[in-house]
Amino acid sequence: MLLEYDDERSGSFAPLRDVPEHQFIVLGLITTKRPELESMPALIQRLTEARRHIPLERLGLSPQCGFASSIVGNNISHDAQRRKLDLVVQTAQAVWGN
Repeated sequence: MLLEYDDERSGSFAPLRDVPEHQFIVLGLITTKRPELESMPALIQRLTEARRHIPLERLGLSPQCGFASSIVGNNISHDAQRRKLDLVVQTAQAVWGN
């Protein structure tokens, strides 16, 4: 299940405590709406907050929605998209290991 948590209006991770035990949750913590790169420490902090409600083994990390969440797409370059995808990999390695 993919849940978008890339901005303040997404709310808290409290609803994760109600996710059935067989569900794996991918958190869309990286926005695809803006080119600014999130910081790895901030992403790790968000994952730490989420694991208060669901075990880390049942969590994944991804960008939210996609890089073209509307028919006209988002104003984000291919280079910025690549940096965000690299950040997903680097953060996942830091949190979950190789």
